[in-house]
Amino acid sequence: MSSVAVLTQESFNEHRSGLVAEQAGGSSTAGDEEAPAYKDAFPPLPEKAASPEGTQEPVNAWTSKIRPLKSSVITQVFHVPLEERKYKDINQFGEGDQAKVCVDIMHKTGAHLELSMAKDQGLSIMVSGKLDAVMKARKEIVSRLQTQASATVAIPKEHHRFVIGKNGEKLQELELKTATKIQIPRPDDPSNHIKISGTKEGLEKARHEILLISAEQDKRAVERVNIDKVFHPFITGAYNKLVADMMQETGARINVPPPSVNKTEIVITGEKEQVALAVAMIKKIYEGKKNATTIAVEVKKSQHKYVIGPKGNTLQEILEKTGVSVEIPPPDSNSETVILRGEPDRLGQALTEVYAKANSYTVSSVVAPSWLHRFIIGKKGQNLAKITQQMPKVHIEFTEGEDKITLEGPTKDMQMVQSQMEAIVTDLVSRMDYREISVDPRFHRHLIGKGGANINRIKDLHKVSVRIPPDNEKSHLIRIEGDPQGVQEASKELLELASRMENERTKDLIIEQRFHRAIIGQKGEKIKDVRDKFPEVIINFPDPAAKSDIVQLRGPRNEVEKCSKFMAKMVADMVENGFFLSVPIFKQFHKNIIGKGGANIKKIREETNTRIDLPAENSNSEMIVITGKKENCEAARIRILAIQKELANITEMEVSIPSKLHNSLIGSKGRFVRSIMEECGGVHIHFPTEGSGIDTVTIRGPAEEVEKAKKQLLSLAQDKQTKSHTAELKAKPEYHKFLIGKGGGNIRKVRDSTGARIIFPTPDDEDQELITVVGTEEAVREAQKELEELIKSLDNVVEDVMNVDPKHHRYFVARRGQVLRDIADEYGGVMVSFPRSGANSDKVALKGAKDCVEAAKKRMLEIIEDLDAQVTMECVIPQKFHRSIMGPKGSRIQGITRDHNVQIKFPERVDGPGKGGSAAPLAEAAVQENGEANGEVVEEPAAHVDPNAPKKCDIIVLSGRKERCEAAVEALKALVPVTTEVEVPFELHRYIIGQKGSGIRKMMDEFEVNIQVPAPELQSDIISITGLANHLDRAKEGLLERVKELTAEQEDRSLRSFKLTITVDPKYHPKIIGRKGAIITNIRTEHDVNIQFPDKNDDNQDQITITGYEHKATAAKDAIQAIVDELEEMISEDITLDARVHARIIGARGKGIRKIMDEFKVDLRFPQPGAADPNQVFVTGRPELVDEAIDHLLNLEEEYMADVNENESKMTYMKPTGDRGASSMDEGGRERGSSKGFVVREAPWQTGSEKVREAPDMSSSEDFPSFGAPVAATNKASPWGPKRF
Repeated sequence: MSSVAVLTQESFNEHRSGLVAEQAGGSSTAGDEEAPAYKDAFPPLPEKAASPEGTQEPVNAWTSKIRPLKSSVITQVFHVPLEERKYKDINQFGEGDQAKVCVDIMHKTGAHLELSMAKDQGLSIMVSGKLDAVMKARKEIVSRLQTQASATVAIPKEHHRFVIGKNGEKLQELELKTATKIQIPRPDDPSNHIKISGTKEGLEKARHEILLISAEQDKRAVERVNIDKVFHPFITGAYNKLVADMMQETGARINVPPPSVNKTEIVITGEKEQVALAVAMIKKIYEGKKNATTIAVEVKKSQHKYVIGPKGNTLQEILEKTGVSVEIPPPDSNSETVILRGEPDRLGQALTEVYAKANSYTVSSVVAPSWLHRFIIGKKGQNLAKITQQMPKVHIEFTEGEDKITLEGPTKDMQMVQSQMEAIVTDLVSRMDYREISVDPRFHRHLIGKGGANINRIKDLHKVSVRIPPDNEKSHLIRIEGDPQGVQEASKELLELASRMENERTKDLIIEQRFHRAIIGQKGEKIKDVRDKFPEVIINFPDPAAKSDIVQLRGPRNEVEKCSKFMAKMVADMVENGFFLSVPIFKQFHKNIIGKGGANIKKIREETNTRIDLPAENSNSEMIVITGKKENCEAARIRILAIQKELANITEMEVSIPSKLHNSLIGSKGRFVRSIMEECGGVHIHFPTEGSGIDTVTIRGPAEEVEKAKKQLLSLAQDKQTKSHTAELKAKPEYHKFLIGKGGGNIRKVRDSTGARIIFPTPDDEDQELITVVGTEEAVREAQKELEELIKSLDNVVEDVMNVDPKHHRYFVARRGQVLRDIADEYGGVMVSFPRSGANSDKVALKGAKDCVEAAKKRMLEIIEDLDAQVTMECVIPQKFHRSIMGPKGSRIQGITRDHNVQIKFPERVDGPGKGGSAAPLAEAAVQENGEANGEVVEEPAAHVDPNAPKKCDIIVLSGRKERCEAAVEALKALVPVTTEVEVPFELHRYIIGQKGSGIRKMMDEFEVNIQVPAPELQSDIISITGLANHLDRAKEGLLERVKELTAEQEDRSLRSFKLTITVDPKYHPKIIGRKGAIITNIRTEHDVNIQFPDKNDDNQDQITITGYEHKATAAKDAIQAIVDELEEMISEDITLDARVHARIIGARGKGIRKIMDEFKVDLRFPQPGAADPNQVFVTGRPELVDEAIDHLLNLEEEYMADVNENESKMTYMKPTGDRGASSMDEGGRERGSSKGFVVREAPWQTGSEKVREAPDMSSSEDFPSFGAPVAATNKASPWGPKRF
């Protein structure tokens, strides 16, 4: 806490008049001629230290009744010279790293930092806070804001520990005091150099302090005396009294190693004379004792500890009484010999003491069954506490698993303790019993009960202790201990409980397996809650692989019933929330149902509280499954269908069909209705839920297909209602394709001839052989008859042989027999066998149904005919275009081979001639066939190459029928990219390319061409477009369209660059710009122009430039001119307003003046400080507004001046201010002379040669300068002392 004395003008005058009054008795001219001394007028505060006894401190104004106070907050100023500053960028003062470092230091230390910059660019930092915080902050400032230097100081190695101090305290204090980092070498380091790092000033201070410590230690001496360990007790004396006396007498420090340390060296440190005296005393003791007599006696090893006593006190006691040292062998030694050393006449007494101490303690044991130990100890050791409180020196030890208790203590107490322990054991044995019962571990948790309720009740009721083994022991034994009768009753009750549990109830719940996972929950958290609610019930779920619905509950009857009801309720809730329905949505609209980032589907799920599952992308299913409560599912379905309806031209139509016919129209597992949906272009047909009694069937899809499906449904419903009949027949799945025929031709013939509908199984149906015939009885009979005949003929397996030229065999078996697999799929699984390779046979065997074999044979003959009619053509296309022709992954070439049924072989890509300039003989390259490499290489001898002949690497070979090959050649040539050139002005090229090539890349992707723009250095206008012929036209049109756009933009830029200059007097520029640029920004925005005002250094300060469209620039010029005209109409008048009211008119932060200017639309200018006429104010604006503003200002002046005059009148009744030349009255009404101020002698700011001068003039701007005001240079001495800036 700090106190501050505030000296006001009045108190100052009173103080001065008091001093004058005191001196008045001495001399009438003392006040005028001699000023008081500074120390008399301003006595110093009392010193912290107390005055010596007998002296009395002079009483003064500060000491009377004031207790000296010490502030807990201190302030220190640190200066960092420019050359030592770490951050020297003066342009960023208060910013950047330096400010960040200061903020960090304040956070870290809790001190407050203020930075200021001196004229020499040095840094002054004022740190305020508690002493500890200031010292830490100082250290941080030095290390982080000041450049660091380092130095070393060498002092003797033995002095290092004194620099470190106890627990390093001295070193820490030294580092804080000097704001340095001091590194002292480790004890094992032979170096004696101490490294110091910090500022130059800190280095010097730290070095000086370390050398002072070392110099102080140089005055001290260290002496080491080697004396046998056995004589150390005589030197230290009993309880170290002798060595303490020696240290007090000599002033030296004597360090004798403790008995546990096997060292003989005694170290004495201190002043040289003190050390010498201490050494002499130690040697004297040693000389007197080195011939002492010794005797050895045998004492049992177990009794040694009694001779030693607690912390060696017994040995010290013997030494004190007899002066004899007793030497005990170390604990790890087997020796029982104890040696006594001392004067012969004292050895006997010492020996008696040793034996007395050795036999003062006895060890014995009491037999007690281990299970009784805890009863002997009692709850929280209460029973033992009674004994140990009476006999605190006796130690009682219980060993787990052993039937005994060990007692150890003074012999006199042992007999009583042993008898008490035996009595307790006898009593417990007589009235305590235990029993072990066997109970199946699975019932243990039920015996314990919820929260231990059962077992605690049994314990309290029968006053027994029951130990039930933990589950991990898997033990059957339960141990009961306590009163024999209680043990008997508790064991009986526990056995009855266990027996009852063996006969507990088991109940089976039928819960559909699909709910099991939901009941169990993820990671079993839900079933855990159920088990916690019914801890006595065991719940067993069947294995998922067992496909069982039985969940078993076992436990007490009531608990099982409660658990059963609870789980039944859970299942009922799940059933209610488990309602689901499927909504057919066309596959292409699934992504719209999902929405961007899943937004749509998420919103529907949240708002309807349903689960919505969509089929996988690679699935053919169109069904979206909605799960939840029925009403919620319906709401979600309506919303999903609404999205589909918005996206496509989907028609929804309702057809009324009696509900009793719905099942027959749907068919087994939906087969019948699915066949209608497929036939009618994938429409969706929705039947109401079974049992609802609703007749309405909804058909959704494209309008034409919906109408077609409606007719079929109504026709079938009518047939079903009148004479519907269904028949089923079976045929092998491989026959189905043959029965259906190519494009459904065969089955359509049967349907048209009979009028029956024939439904084949889908891949998802279980029975893949079942074919269903639906229609009238007669139509079904006829269709069934035809189908059965077809199937019968297919079942009639025959074998046939046909001749196929071996040269064609490879075609059929190529690509792993793909052609043969296609024939088998198309013709009822007919088997075709070709002879083995190398057999040189043309016989091909066919096996299968007669009709299938015939059809397959016919197809193979067609293929052979095609092969015989095959020709080979060559198409020459430069190799550089082959990759483009093939397309990505060979897609284009595969399309041509498929469409034209030809084979195409591409040559292998080869490089040009080698560096030698001659082409090496090339083997015929391996070819690529139909977009795939066949890996064959055929070598031909080198031959003379015709220079005009096409290169082999350019020849593409086609095989197939002549007309097909010709069509394929045309298709290939159509794929050859061609190049066209477009003339585009060079200056537009960079706009066509776009930023980082984005523009040209977009065009190439859009038109599937390559666009080549010439290099800038060529200055060419020609742009090349390369691509397929059918793409070139579109690309050329697109490029020319882009050129047209760019030309239009260029013309627009030219129009926008129109410049206009307007001449405006610079005095109007601020008005045109407006406050914070508001007016000029508004003009720029409104007219879409750029307006540039002249820079300060421009010659034409009255020129304003406007850039933009010509008409807009003209409009902006007119707007500016309108403002200028308005300004020129304004007048400026000056009025006289008393300077004393200016501040009030202006208001805080100019609010008052702004309000007046906004209200009257005028501009006010008040005089600057030092103006010739401080009362002159200028008002500028329109004449009528200026008059109104002047009237308002004069009214304000009148109002404010009334206040000023009132205040001045009040001041006349206040004490005089003591101004120079003004006379004043004293308290008695007597007139005083003029005040000359208060002057003192011997002030701190006065130099020795400087004489007492008059008091400073408070009206002087030199003695009392204003902040920021210039001060004229003067050689006159300042009343505040010499200037430091």
